[in-house]
Amino acid sequence: MIPQFHFSFVARIFAYFLGIIFLLCVGIVANGLSSQTDVPQSPKLTLENITQARKILYEGTKTKPDNLAAITLTQADLNLAANYLLNRYFQSAIQIELVNQKVRCNMSVKLPKNALANYFNVSFRLGSESDETLPRIAKFKVGKLLLPAKFAGWVLDLAIRYSFLNEYFILATSPIQRVEISDTAVTLFYETNSPNRLTNVESREIYQQKIAEIIAQHNPKFRLSLADLLKPIFELALQRSTTENAIEENRSAIFALNDYVNSIEDPQLKPFLYKRADLAQHFTGAAALTASMNSRVANALGEVKELSDAQTGGSGFSFIDLAADKAGSRFGELAVLSPESALRIQKLTAQIHDYRDFMPDPRDLPEHMSENVFKKLFESTQSPTYLRLANLIDKRIAAIPLYQNP
Repeated sequence: MIPQFHFSFVARIFAYFLGIIFLLCVGIVANGLSSQTDVPQSPKLTLENITQARKILYEGTKTKPDNLAAITLTQADLNLAANYLLNRYFQSAIQIELVNQKVRCNMSVKLPKNALANYFNVSFRLGSESDETLPRIAKFKVGKLLLPAKFAGWVLDLAIRYSFLNEYFILATSPIQRVEISDTAVTLFYETNSPNRLTNVESREIYQQKIAEIIAQHNPKFRLSLADLLKPIFELALQRSTTENAIEENRSAIFALNDYVNSIEDPQLKPFLYKRADLAQHFTGAAALTASMNSRVANALGEVKELSDAQTGGSGFSFIDLAADKAGSRFGELAVLSPESALRIQKLTAQIHDYRDFMPDPRDLPEHMSENVFKKLFESTQSPTYLRLANLIDKRIAAIPLYQNP
């Protein structure tokens, strides 16, 4: 039996250790506080700047099928896009410089009114050695305090991976294969997850042909329900599948369906959910994205898309659209989760009666919210109010028998 003395001694040492860590953290944070910003005052973003920033960020999400895609950003591009992104969430400024094949960043966040300081200042450098494909932190300062690069990298990695930022970190970095930094630009190389790589071209063409047959037999006087396509497509998938190829067949079916739903322009031939063609597009798009990547990325993209729509000129933030994204993501997830899950989805989808069997009714959810209205009502996608409504959508989806994975 260990004496009680040992327990109290160890507990005291542990308490001292935690106290030192706490004081170190307070000291580090305190060094970043200042009455002045370390970043030179930049001009306010104009409408033209914002449009250009969105174009830069949007181009970065495009992929080239079956190729190693690349995007090159100049120093001006990096500053414009970074300042646009940061100022969507809090008042801040960032200055990026490309020097000696490294990225130098100075960031200053304006704090709410308080008696201590007006700004929190951080600066760091990113670079890589000749044998490294991805950059790492080479220097990190909080205010004037220089921190060990490895320690700073570890802390940042921990902060990202155990917070809501992890989904966006995965979204931004998982496709990247290598990064090249010059004194004029940063080039990102990433391998695409093209549907053509994940499916058998021949089987995909079979599903496309099946869709064409369904459309040819459809009476254009009546609305085309997404269920009218989904049910026969997965009946065919069930006929063609074994345990060995069920996942591949589901991917081919989903991608063929998405190709049609998100490309058809004839209003009479657009599939719908709850009398809305855009919901069918959201559902199939999210299902295809999840089947090729993962549900967390698909859900993150859905939120990013809705936040973008809330900007001036967009259709507004819509929880109705988000519900279709989430339902489609769940469908795509279970369709490729395992051979058993793939076969189960085929059997149940082949037995559906209408779209309520795979898409909960979202019509009581709020939509068409501008950015100002969204921030007033929900603050952000991490606020308790937002999460309550997002969880409500998740519960409605989970209540559908199709999505109750045994």
